[in-house]
Amino acid sequence: MAAVLDSVRALFAPKNENAFAIDRENPGDVVARERLLDAAMGPNRRRKSSEAIRRGRIPADGLALVARDTSGHVIGTVRLWDIQAGVTPGGRAVPALLLGPLAVDAAHEGKGVGAALMRAAILEATKRGHGAILLVGDAPYYERFGFSQERTATLVMPGPFERHRFLGLELRDRWLEGAAGIIVPTGRKLADVSARKAA
Repeated sequence: MAAVLDSVRALFAPKNENAFAIDRENPGDVVARERLLDAAMGPNRRRKSSEAIRRGRIPADGLALVARDTSGHVIGTVRLWDIQAGVTPGGRAVPALLLGPLAVDAAHEGKGVGAALMRAAILEATKRGHGAILLVGDAPYYERFGFSQERTATLVMPGPFERHRFLGLELRDRWLEGAAGIIVPTGRKLADVSARKAA
C-alpha cells in the first residue's frame, strides 16, 4: 500500500491551492467521511442495494482511501468491500470487490480527485491480488477506468438496481467468466472486529 500511495502522493504533491494527496483512511476520518457522503449522495444513500451489502461490514483490507487537501482535510473518499460475485458453472464461489461509494467534496470537483481515488483503488486492489471490482455507477464516467456492463451481464444485485449502471472490471484475465448469480457480502463484520478489539 505504501508504494502505491507514495506514487500518488508524488503525483499530486502540494504545488498550489488545488493540490491534494491520496491516503489511507484512518479512524479520525470517519465523521468527515460520513458528512461528505451525506452531502454528495443525499438523504436516500442508505436505501441503495449497494448499501445493503456494506451494512455492518468493514472495507476490504487496505482499501479504504481518502483524498486530503493541503491542510489535511478529507475532500474525497472511496472504499471497496469483499463480496462473492456469484458462482461458476462448476459451483465455485467467485470472490470480488464492490467499490463505493466514491464521493468528492463539491468545492473540489473538476480537479481530478475522483479519478485519482479510482486509480489508487484499482492499483491497490490489483497489488493485493483481487480478481475483479464491481460497482453501480454512471457508465460514461467509469468506462475510462475499464469498467463495462459486459462483465456483470449474468450477475444481479440484491434488491432494486439499474442494470445499465451495474459495471465490472477484471483485474485478472477472465476472472468473472461464467460467474452468475446474486452478489452477497463476504467481508468481516463490524461486530466481530469490535469484539476482537475488546478482547
